[in-house]
Amino acid sequence: MTTTATSANAATAAAEPAPDITPREQASHLLAHIAGFVGHRVVAIGLRQRLIQALADADTRTGISADELAERLKLDPFYVAVWCRGAVASGICNGDGEPSSISLETRYRLAPHVATLLLDTAHPAYVGGVFTVLEQHEVFDRFESVLGSGERLWWDSCGPDWIAGVADTGLPFYTRLVPGGIAQVPGLADQLDLGGRIVDTACGSGVGMVRLAHTYPNCEILGVDGDRHSIELAERRLRDAGVMDRCRLVHSPLEAMAIDEQAACVINNISMHECRDIDRVTRNIRAGLEPGGWFVISDFPFPESLDALRSVPGRVMSGIQFFEAQIDDQLLPRTAYDDLLARHGFVDIGHVDLTPVHAITYGRRPASGGPVRP
Repeated sequence: MTTTATSANAATAAAEPAPDITPREQASHLLAHIAGFVGHRVVAIGLRQRLIQALADADTRTGISADELAERLKLDPFYVAVWCRGAVASGICNGDGEPSSISLETRYRLAPHVATLLLDTAHPAYVGGVFTVLEQHEVFDRFESVLGSGERLWWDSCGPDWIAGVADTGLPFYTRLVPGGIAQVPGLADQLDLGGRIVDTACGSGVGMVRLAHTYPNCEILGVDGDRHSIELAERRLRDAGVMDRCRLVHSPLEAMAIDEQAACVINNISMHECRDIDRVTRNIRAGLEPGGWFVISDFPFPESLDALRSVPGRVMSGIQFFEAQIDDQLLPRTAYDDLLARHGFVDIGHVDLTPVHAITYGRRPASGGPVRP
């Protein structure tokens, strides 16, 4: 009996592929995830408690000690020293005297480009909002709490902090799209410089509308969103920016949207994948475009292969999926938008990769007629 069992085990082992990674190597891989979690929390705390802003404001020649940083922000000096060491460990800060040991006299300064990446909301490379928005309850905490029930939610059930965080995270997408991304759609920028109507679908809190209004002063901007709170925020933002005279807001889900005057361009920024009925929305948009008008989809290009999913951009986008799943949705591969536009009779379809996590896909309504596949 022992011989038979041993033979069976040997046969099973022979049938299984030999591991191409050792336990030590796999442990190193897992520990990197823990280190990444620590780094994420260090950045998020630093942003919320203004530690990173204070470091950016400090004299870059002399740096600032943990005690001085604590005094400036009225925080506990011992805790601030712990945060500073975490910031050095995570590559956010440099300390004087490296690689000597860290002491109470160590003076800290931000690592190169960190202030731009984490604090400059107007810069196209800004990523600061991602660190705080991924810590909101609506992402991982709520996902885990409803993992058994599968209970969904919609934007009108999300908290104001989540709405504000998403708006902050979306800033660089609009920054890259307007005007740089639009300039890469053949002939579109020239057309908008002359004037016309631009429709910003899923306009959120109005960040993109303000940018569109300032960039194309001869255009009228229409914003459409299904969340009333976002519409209220957008109205305040537009008034504060002094562009309300050329802007109008409509509270409507995109599936029920009816554009009353045809537009030269319809934009959807990082929201097309959230449409409950993406084909119905695309039909509404096509109907609302003037002949020859452009539809520009700006979105996350979700990986189409397992290898790409394991990349850093793929891992970030897989994290976004935890919220998207709760609104009964997932990000889409960029090529899905080629198929979508072709299916609804758009022509001159093309795309531009703006960053590893941001691509635009565009198409034009035919100048006359044009087939539409069902």
